[in-house]
Amino acid sequence: MMRTRPLKVALLGCGVVGSEVARIMTTHADDLTARIGAPVELAGVAVRRPNRVREGVPEHLVTTDAIALVKRGDIDVVVEVIGGIEPARSLITTAFEHGASVVSANKALVSQDGAALHAAAQERGADLYYEAAVAGAIPLVRPLRESLAGDKVNRVLGIVNGTTNFILDRMDGSGAGYSEALDEATALGYAEADPTADVEGFDAAAKAAILAGIAFHTRVTLDDVHREGITEVTAADIASAKRMGCTVKLLAICERAADGRSVTARVHPAMIPLAHPLASVREAYNAVFVEADAAGQLMFYGPGAGGSPTASAVLGDLVAACRNKLAGATGPGESAYSRLPVSPMGDVVTRYHISLDVADKPGVLAQVATVFAEHGVSIDTVRQQGKDGEASLVVVTHRASDAALSATVETLRRLDTVRDVASIMRVEGE
Repeated sequence: MMRTRPLKVALLGCGVVGSEVARIMTTHADDLTARIGAPVELAGVAVRRPNRVREGVPEHLVTTDAIALVKRGDIDVVVEVIGGIEPARSLITTAFEHGASVVSANKALVSQDGAALHAAAQERGADLYYEAAVAGAIPLVRPLRESLAGDKVNRVLGIVNGTTNFILDRMDGSGAGYSEALDEATALGYAEADPTADVEGFDAAAKAAILAGIAFHTRVTLDDVHREGITEVTAADIASAKRMGCTVKLLAICERAADGRSVTARVHPAMIPLAHPLASVREAYNAVFVEADAAGQLMFYGPGAGGSPTASAVLGDLVAACRNKLAGATGPGESAYSRLPVSPMGDVVTRYHISLDVADKPGVLAQVATVFAEHGVSIDTVRQQGKDGEASLVVVTHRASDAALSATVETLRRLDTVRDVASIMRVEGE
């Protein structure tokens, strides 16, 4: 029998995502009622600027007192889409203290304080859901946390930031430089006025921390993730990738060590072969590979940002939290029993593409090759071009540790015949 008393929802934030959540709750009210088993009522909307017109949100629900809203005591679920660390953290913990479950899209907060938030939720018998924090409408958190709970996940590899994918896609397709591609992304609304979080890899690193923690049942925070952005990627790098039959993507890579005793989490640009499925991910789309012992390779693809896609993920979590409220139960909490250490980037083994500007004279190639050999870095291929006393060497290595490659590069920089180490990029996906 369906319950007639509605479950009450407080919405914190009513921007692009929040307003779409409110709209869907209103327009799909009957469907949500049928799926949950009880009506869902939007009981209040906390905003910073109350005078802004918000279509579809009744004026009497709008408040600037977010703390008072979450303290009401009759709120069943709080939806947090304001972002940032504070006041979001205080509001969420206050919601738990007053008996509410929480649905959040806050990647920064979850990647930094996920363990404390899970503990606070567990103490109060509440839920904490955050599917929307990782890749918009793409279901990743729930499959990792629930569908693959009986399997062993070994690797998560993917494109988790639409802005950077759009920029790199434009650079690859049109030959544009980074600045031109960023300007286009900004004009089309894919990049924020301040794009730092996206282009410097902070956004992707937060998502990598969340995915690694869930996949490997261990605590991984934003500080554990090695991060490099795309601001140093040049048109020459894109052209070099094309000559290798590759393209450049900003990848989030979370891996379990071969011996199972540690994990790594990193975000950086990398060349991937055109034959790899991730190479065909265009525009602002996201895609993630999950590799597990029993399930094998799984690929998740779709829009990774935007009001409607992110609201879809929020509403999915809202339905789950409401169902649990009706059943007097909670969903999966934090699983960190493995307690695996996170290895530093220096231990990561991969292939590298290195471009060197060198003097155009006999013996340079042999000298460079000797440096690689001294540091135990095996060379796969070398391409050399020279003209008017100047030359370039493009070296592609076999798999080597980041520490060994870094030592190699430092030695190369000290050679009189090496004018500059023009670029270094990892090669993934093989």
